[in-house]
Amino acid sequence: MMASRDKWRVYKRVCLMMFLAVVTLTVVQRGNISTGPQFQLERQTRMEISDDGDLHKKGPYALASRFWKPMKSKQGAPTTEEPHHITQDGVSKSWDITSANCSANLNFTSTEWFAGLEPNFKQFLLYRHCRYFPMTINHPEKCSGEIHLLMVVKSIITQHDRREVIRKTWGKEQVINGKRIKTLFLLGAPSNEAEKANHQKLLEYEDYIYGDILQWDFMDSFFNLTLKETHFLKWFSSYCPGVRYIFKGDDDVFVSVQNILEYLEISSDVKNIFAGDVIFKAKPIRKKDNKYYIPQALYNKTHYPPYAGGGGFLMDGPLARKLYSVSETLELYPIDDVFLGMCLEALQVVPIRHNAFKTFGLMKNKKSKLNREPCFFRSMIVVHKLLPKELMDMWKLVNSNLVCAQKVQLL
Repeated sequence: MMASRDKWRVYKRVCLMMFLAVVTLTVVQRGNISTGPQFQLERQTRMEISDDGDLHKKGPYALASRFWKPMKSKQGAPTTEEPHHITQDGVSKSWDITSANCSANLNFTSTEWFAGLEPNFKQFLLYRHCRYFPMTINHPEKCSGEIHLLMVVKSIITQHDRREVIRKTWGKEQVINGKRIKTLFLLGAPSNEAEKANHQKLLEYEDYIYGDILQWDFMDSFFNLTLKETHFLKWFSSYCPGVRYIFKGDDDVFVSVQNILEYLEISSDVKNIFAGDVIFKAKPIRKKDNKYYIPQALYNKTHYPPYAGGGGFLMDGPLARKLYSVSETLELYPIDDVFLGMCLEALQVVPIRHNAFKTFGLMKNKKSKLNREPCFFRSMIVVHKLLPKELMDMWKLVNSNLVCAQKVQLL
């Protein structure tokens, strides 16, 4: 039998070991931050980080532990922003917006037409003049060198699972026949306090791993999608002189990069390419219960100019820079797709309607089995409305040893 003193010593040692085990487990969990399938991020380092050469020696948690600890500033590192260099066409070579002190425009609040608007439209009009906001996350290095195709995806902070599956499928950065393809995700600020407290830090860690996120300090909302358009166009004009083409789309679409490259190859002589699921003579929706409702006071014309559905479209780099310039002369509009159509109209550029862009699904009948037919997907450029698992499953099918009778002649 052990003496009471010996029993007490054993008890203290067991308690100490349990305490150390709990501390170790906590540290490892914080390094992983993975609490389920949604949060499983690939443990890969960014090629842009030059001082990570010793990560292989330190193990897989080196990057995570460095991120969660406060970053020490390097000696001699500048604490102020570099001076902004302006090009001949008036575009800054760096993001030159550092504050967002923007007050409401009350000039028209006493008018009768303003009083009759719904609260969301009142809010939009009061702050419509606030065009640009500071950047929270920036990656100008993504546009270094010659890039044939820049894949740009609109996303929101909580949809990390969509971004993850895109990186593993059509958004994978690669070189095809010597043509470099890069990917970026566009985000605004979290829309509620819970997201600000939790998801923002996770987003920063996600970006620390992949380095493919652009984020601005405006609230992510439906009406602010137009701000994503103007902010990206300004960013592109500032940092991307060597980008030939841009694909821009949502984070719930299937995209065939190979078909995009094939289409661009046969259209190489066409200037001002803007191709997609173009809608001609669309009428503004006046039903108040519709997501796309627009009051007469905001737009009183019978038809919209031709515009492409925002699920996905292609344009060339020179046109994107022209779109930025003309967007500066137009008032912002709450529907981002239509706003781009207004910019194209001002440039006298007619967008190209292409049958391989299916931003409303393959078939009108949503229950049709053809909407999930992989041989159809193989012939498309863009198909809208796929959840992450659906996108991954379809991607595997399309890129398997799939035997189709013939490729649909759409390109």
